[in-house]
Amino acid sequence: MEKPQSLAVPPAGVGESAGAYAVEKLPQVSLAFWIMKIAATTLGETAGDLFAQTLKIGYFLTTIALFAVFLATLAVQLRSRRYNPFVYWTVILSTSTAGTTMSDFMNRDAGAEYLSPGATALGRGPQGLGLGYPTGAAILVALLIAIFAVWRLTRLPFALQDIRTFRAEALFWTAILVSNTLGTSMGDFLSDSSGLGYAGGALLITGLLACLVVLMYVPAVPNVLLFWIAFVLTRPLGATAGDLLTKPTAKGGLDLGTAGSSAVLLAILLGFMGHAYLRERRSAGPRSGPSARTA
Repeated sequence: MEKPQSLAVPPAGVGESAGAYAVEKLPQVSLAFWIMKIAATTLGETAGDLFAQTLKIGYFLTTIALFAVFLATLAVQLRSRRYNPFVYWTVILSTSTAGTTMSDFMNRDAGAEYLSPGATALGRGPQGLGLGYPTGAAILVALLIAIFAVWRLTRLPFALQDIRTFRAEALFWTAILVSNTLGTSMGDFLSDSSGLGYAGGALLITGLLACLVVLMYVPAVPNVLLFWIAFVLTRPLGATAGDLLTKPTAKGGLDLGTAGSSAVLLAILLGFMGHAYLRERRSAGPRSGPSARTA
């Protein structure tokens, strides 16, 4: 989220990479950013379900595979020296898909409520820990708080425009992975256990995000706090929207299927990524002054 303000960029020679690290590696937080974030998290929900449930690979094996993909994409992002929309949003997508199956493995089990009609298992490998959404969410909240506490103790900045070291970016991506996993648990709870249903859960999260937009213009509320709250909330919005698209009509969904929904969402995300890439190419060169990337 971004309040209208003028921001100064650290002078050359300050920090690990003369202040250009954050400016060139992280995207501008704008309306397009949040549209891409919601598309990526919704795709993460449908793609995670596609691998784990539709293809019957199971939560455990899918989580291992998708976590390996996350590590591979993160390594590319950490090694890159400037912002690349395709690399950045691929990492966001990998955290969303891995977070989906990580959350499902933590919270679900082999109970009939999680199985397709006629199925006897969730897939290959362990079926799930069966912790339940409240317990799983509590664990993830505690983990996210611990990450922010460590981040605070390191005295590294939380604001995106100030992240210009390897350690700070590593903490940033760790927090994103956990927040996306937490968001999945929250979204599944709203969809499956709260009584709101898929559409009701999505409307509730949309309302909370609208409140954040209003708070964006309150000077006393820090930008960084709004950003992280919005980042967490857009994940359950993606989870509930993904469930709305893919679940059977008998359960309140649109029954569009995981494969078809994932293909449409991937096309939307790739379109925005291509647009962002072309914009970066047109504006290539040193960035400075008020146009610095912000959170």
